[in-house]
Amino acid sequence: MKSAVETLNPTRVRLTVEVPFEELKDSLDAAYKKINQQVTVKGFRKGKIPARVIDQRFGRGAVLEEAVNDALPKFYTDAVNEAELNPLGQPEVDITELKDGETLNFTAEVDIRPAIEIPDYSGIEVEVDAIEVSDEDVEKAVEQLRERFASTSPVERAAEEGDVVTLDLQAKVDGEVLEDGVADGVSYTIGSGELLEGIDDAVKGVEAGGEATFTSELKGGSAAGKEAEVTVKVTQVAKRELPELDDDFAQLASEFDTLEELQADSRKRLANTKQYDQATQAQERVLDKLLELVEVPVPEKLLEDEVNTRKHNLEHHQLGQMGLDLEKYLELQGKTAEEFETETREAAVKGIKTQFVLDELVKQENLNVSQEELTEHLMRRAASSGMSPDQFAQAVVEQGQVPLLVGEVARGKALAVVVEKATVKDTNGEVVDLEDEADEAETTEAAAEPTDAAEATESGDEKADAKADAKADAKADAKADEKTEG
Repeated sequence: MKSAVETLNPTRVRLTVEVPFEELKDSLDAAYKKINQQVTVKGFRKGKIPARVIDQRFGRGAVLEEAVNDALPKFYTDAVNEAELNPLGQPEVDITELKDGETLNFTAEVDIRPAIEIPDYSGIEVEVDAIEVSDEDVEKAVEQLRERFASTSPVERAAEEGDVVTLDLQAKVDGEVLEDGVADGVSYTIGSGELLEGIDDAVKGVEAGGEATFTSELKGGSAAGKEAEVTVKVTQVAKRELPELDDDFAQLASEFDTLEELQADSRKRLANTKQYDQATQAQERVLDKLLELVEVPVPEKLLEDEVNTRKHNLEHHQLGQMGLDLEKYLELQGKTAEEFETETREAAVKGIKTQFVLDELVKQENLNVSQEELTEHLMRRAASSGMSPDQFAQAVVEQGQVPLLVGEVARGKALAVVVEKATVKDTNGEVVDLEDEADEAETTEAAAEPTDAAEATESGDEKADAKADAKADAKADAKADEKTEG
């Protein structure tokens, strides 16, 4: 076999391959054997039909077609390996000549990973937000915790902002009550914005036993997006009462004995969160600077596939779960279809460039992924997907996506190398040491397609803080539940 490569552009090549006919022998034998098992000829046992009879009865052309279809993938792969190419996607193959007993010639056009030269990136400088936790931040955090321990008591007066009302709802569209438009005993806090638009104005001023009617666009259900006439009956009005901010509250809502200790813990947790956000911000901005340094041509077909994948995932997965279509989503976002298209394409371009550049850095820095790193990454991905680690791991193996996860971890380590060499200062001009904030980063992938961002991972301290946060929240929830049940 002989092959030659023609560069069509920085991301696409044409392979020209010439195959001597004797190299098709194995595929021809396999073709005769396959046809033998599929057909019957009177006078011959199944599987024992001579080749000349198959040629006479079914045509030599059918055999050649079967043989060529069988052989092409191997010859194409051999040509790719010989030229040391990194193909992207499936090739467009054209058989230019097939002479029985002489030769098989074909061409294959395919997108390839472009050659990328990574310049010196040690001079990258970025600015990030300073870590500042104000007294107001702490007060807000404690107030949110206090809200979780609020109690309610029925009152005999008209409903006011902040009250908890119990409602019976009925929705009509075109005068007909919807099958899924009736709900009784719904608890709603006036002003929370958790139900239908217009409901706050409708129920304010209404006492228990009173009714009100208003018009609102339904957010979900069988008539999502349609205007409905909603009748709401108030069956109870209750006033929310917040616990006093004192040591008793600290003991009720946390493991601390005093309010001062609770406030100090809230300040620490807020600082940890801001520190993590700062590390994530640094990684994102360092990545942006790195991409500015590197010339990365993007294969057009790969870009179109990525754009279509992003649109499909948004429309059929994310928006579907929220009961929205693309038109309504764009309306809520205040974007035109053209703006959405532009933003999606820009994000796809960045995602592809990010993957190409970080993959090149993985090779340049000789980065490897350990089993421990892969397991930790799998655990994080499982948590974000809502699946158990065992379920997620099984799905990854069954779908053959283990190499994709390995690639994600490796790209994260590559970005961490760049961040480590960058100069990061906060808005106060102070140099930020990210060593203790994020010792690695990770990128995410959707199936086999490249994505557009690298995400920060947690260092050991951050993981401990995250667990502590979760533990504190769990305790608060449990104590709130106990109080409610009591």
